[in-house]
Amino acid sequence: MNVFNYLKGDKVVWAIMFLLSLLSILVVYSAVVTLAHKFQQGKSEFYLIKQFVFVCIGFLVAYLVHKIRYTIFSRISQIGFLVCIPLLIYTLIKGVSAGEAARWIEIPGLKLTFQSSDLAKLVLIIYVARIIALKGKSLTTLVEVLKQLILPVAIICALILPANFSTAAILFFNCIMLMFFGGINYKILLKIMGICILSGTILLSWIWFSPGTFPSKRAFTWKARIENFVSGDTETNYQSEQAKIAIATGGVIGKGPGNSTQRAFLPQASSDFIYAIIIEEYGLLIGFGLLFLYMILLFRGIKILRDNDKPFGGLMAIGLTFSLVFQAMVNMAVAVNLFPVTGQPLPLISMGGTSMIFTMITLGIILSVSKTKNEEVVENLEAV
Repeated sequence: MNVFNYLKGDKVVWAIMFLLSLLSILVVYSAVVTLAHKFQQGKSEFYLIKQFVFVCIGFLVAYLVHKIRYTIFSRISQIGFLVCIPLLIYTLIKGVSAGEAARWIEIPGLKLTFQSSDLAKLVLIIYVARIIALKGKSLTTLVEVLKQLILPVAIICALILPANFSTAAILFFNCIMLMFFGGINYKILLKIMGICILSGTILLSWIWFSPGTFPSKRAFTWKARIENFVSGDTETNYQSEQAKIAIATGGVIGKGPGNSTQRAFLPQASSDFIYAIIIEEYGLLIGFGLLFLYMILLFRGIKILRDNDKPFGGLMAIGLTFSLVFQAMVNMAVAVNLFPVTGQPLPLISMGGTSMIFTMITLGIILSVSKTKNEEVVENLEAV
């Protein structure tokens, strides 16, 4: 029995999902040893089973989502956009905090939490793809682009920013790239980038010179991370230094599965810095191989856009694919100390239920688009 008879859409994407999820289970099991001793009396199996369950649920969700006709997500994005605004506001006011950042919402009665920004990222990218596909021909002036596209993007990113600066910045950049893929005039995009650079300079100056007056308490954390990254001081860059040690000692072929030593010193070994643990245990060859898999995923997203004659489907697919791959690049760049610490998980690899489920939903939507390549699908976005 060929399992691919039941899995429609891009087979390469399915294969990448399987390979990365398998690696996730193996590496998380190794990386959580310290966490297990702290919270589970040394029982790493607890986190192994937990990650395995989330991976299985994720695949089930991806399978169910990829069976849905992708045009449905046009209407869902409209409703989702309106839902995300109060949801993000509620998160800022009543959300579960960690490190002075309210990012999670607790589901009553289930003792489960989810990160509202993960939902907002997914919804916003689909929403922007819808607007470009629906009104692309009329988006020929800076005023129209600002009103139709930048305004909704700015609203969502502004609500995410106080608790998670890096997520807001990455999401904004992803949306700008989606506008580029959607054919928005490059001169307009350059003007928008100029406005963003000016606004960003003012914002960073405010945080740098007067963090106490900034609306978010996280301003001190952001300033400290930038200062530590620029200074390169080993004491203040503890996590980055431990990650570099892990990468350096892993070498070309690694120490072998389960033989990491730096997992005992990296506070976020199973999430933000899991790429360093992968290189330490499996070597630079696997590290480059992982990077190559993400590049293949991006190529498949571009191929879906190129081969698809449905504007909304193609834009949604490349927008979501680029967001996953760019997040992966940021995570890897942090692990090798090219970027300051951002707190971005490695898609499909890092431990975390919310991240895994929303990543699988994202891939399910991409697969839903790819399976309609040779089908007669009418994109009547006004009707959905």
